[in-house]
Amino acid sequence: MSMKLLVLVFSLLIVFSRPKLIANTHLSPRISPFHSSIPPFIAPSQPFTSQSPAPESSLPFEPALFAEKHLSPRISPFSSSVPPFIAPSQPFTSQSQAPESSLPFEPALFADKHLSPKISPFLFFDSVVDCGTNNFLGTLAKADRLPYGRDFDTHQPTGRFSNGRIPVDYLVPSYLGQTGTVEDMFQGVNYASAGAGIILSSGSELGQRVSFAMQIEQFVDTFQQMILSIGEEASDRLVSNSVFYISIGVNDYIHFYIRNISSVQDLYTPWNFNQFLASNLRQEIKTLYNVKVRRMVVMGLPPIGCAPYYLWKYKSQNGECAEEVNSMIMESNFVMRYTVDQLNRELPGASIIYCDVLQSAMDILKNHH
Repeated sequence: MSMKLLVLVFSLLIVFSRPKLIANTHLSPRISPFHSSIPPFIAPSQPFTSQSPAPESSLPFEPALFAEKHLSPRISPFSSSVPPFIAPSQPFTSQSQAPESSLPFEPALFADKHLSPKISPFLFFDSVVDCGTNNFLGTLAKADRLPYGRDFDTHQPTGRFSNGRIPVDYLVPSYLGQTGTVEDMFQGVNYASAGAGIILSSGSELGQRVSFAMQIEQFVDTFQQMILSIGEEASDRLVSNSVFYISIGVNDYIHFYIRNISSVQDLYTPWNFNQFLASNLRQEIKTLYNVKVRRMVVMGLPPIGCAPYYLWKYKSQNGECAEEVNSMIMESNFVMRYTVDQLNRELPGASIIYCDVLQSAMDILKNHH
């Protein structure tokens, strides 16, 4: 499967997975109704248009000092208010049965013989493709009740924010709860966790979740186990030929900025907050690059102003989307695209694609008849 086809598949996955809504009491964490004390939304000081250039003094952006408990674990310690991460109950092991032959084991030869020639996908997502990760965590962001799963094989909730299976089920396994071997991870791994965000504190009111930075730490652990299993050279080759999909950031708005957690709106305008997120995203992408990741697809954010909750909150007439929210998302995607372009210039050998999910979703919404 070509890289372009994989990009198309996951773009459609993002577009068609998000609008699913069965009942207000069973919403995905990203569109769950907030409590009534939500502060008023602060509109961008400079409305975004597709022709608007970035402010001269804005890019590149150096984030201002921010509360330590909200930064990525690589920038500051974890907040004491965040529950400890729960490790997999049955982690992968690098133990393998000794070959019958008395000849010495050659990891490189083993890898060349057993590695699949196809492109392996590794996924860093939130609830869109969470296939049960949060079932292992103490969190409210858990699809463990009906009507979730009603069309699944067992007709019971499985942890997927869907009525049945999702496309990722047929591609790669989830990291948590996996009972296979290291070799099973050669085909790719799904690290997605509902409620995950770029900022560590995003979604903290939901309980435990595997943030973007923590998902990357899980991949680094995966990579180290690959090295122990098949050697460094073969592992480098496998990772550099794989495609890494990144779709993160929605919860940083829904469960952090719009709710004005820690008075963030007093510290950042929407434009500066977008740049703060992009700065953290850049850091994590460089971390992936340092462990031999070369091919990445960064998904833009969807039009969350078209989600049912915001249609209700902003008293939408005839299903019109909340432009106040979507304008902020458009700004975020503008900064994200700029960041991707910069990284392609800065990182030798990297091939990073930006996928415009918002435009695709809006085209579908406008031409749904």
